[in-house]
Amino acid sequence: MLIQIALIASMLMQFAAFFLCISLIKRTKFSISWIVISIGFFLMATRRLIELIEFNNFENHDSQSVFSSWIAVSISISMLVASFFIRRIFLEQEKIDKIREDNEARVLSAVIETEEKERTYYSKELHDGLAPVLSSIKMALSAINNTDMSQRNAEIIEKSEKSIDLAIESVQEISNRLSPKILERYGLEKATRMIAESMNPNNKIEYSIVFDTHGIRLPNKTELALYRIICELINNSVQHSGAKKINISLIHRARMIELRYSDDGKGFFPENAKGKGMGLDNIESRARSIDAQSNIFSKPGKGFIYNLEFAYV
Repeated sequence: MLIQIALIASMLMQFAAFFLCISLIKRTKFSISWIVISIGFFLMATRRLIELIEFNNFENHDSQSVFSSWIAVSISISMLVASFFIRRIFLEQEKIDKIREDNEARVLSAVIETEEKERTYYSKELHDGLAPVLSSIKMALSAINNTDMSQRNAEIIEKSEKSIDLAIESVQEISNRLSPKILERYGLEKATRMIAESMNPNNKIEYSIVFDTHGIRLPNKTELALYRIICELINNSVQHSGAKKINISLIHRARMIELRYSDDGKGFFPENAKGKGMGLDNIESRARSIDAQSNIFSKPGKGFIYNLEFAYV
């Protein structure tokens, strides 16, 4: 009677070990080796069931068969205990992976924050330092009396004033690129429309920009990351794709924010483009800094699609 109870318990433990293995298949990323191990556990559990049936079909059992049955019970106990420890190892590994991901996210945020501080610093230096100097030079040139000089010198001064105007305009544009004041004042939609307008040489590109965010303002860090991503994407389209139409949309729905960007350019293989000056690594870093999931879809001759989404309540 005792050995029968033990065999029943052995069979149940073996099936429990099998189901524990099955529950871990997803964590092993559907590893073939782990699937094979799980099948082995199932076959051993089936073997225990067959042994139990055979044991019940015979009334007389010699000492060898009884000893074999106890060995089988011991194996089942060992395998169940091993399964629990393996599951614990996987859980600990998940905790370690989560800690590593959190640390990487903090480091990435710190790097991006430092970069933005540097951008803001240089933007302020250009705006408050160089721009006033150029304006002073222009005022000084404007104060010169052109009537007392030759026509050639007057033309030189006129060209100098125009060059200074271009320099001031360039300084203002660079300053705004480094630290976009319009993003702080008016929000992401206005800043996106302005950057699209400024990066549309000779109006050769048709833009479709749709924002459906119910008028909400995202946190500064999030808006800045999205702005940098959009700028990088537009720059890639203008510089590399030969696109004639660009679509940009930002939609808030079901507690999610979704950014969708596409162009009708020449396309490329994304796996071959990383690290080749197209800014995809920077885009990916910016997305990770706001805990966003992103995907790129592109093939030669099929244009480019970029999707990004993140939770926002």
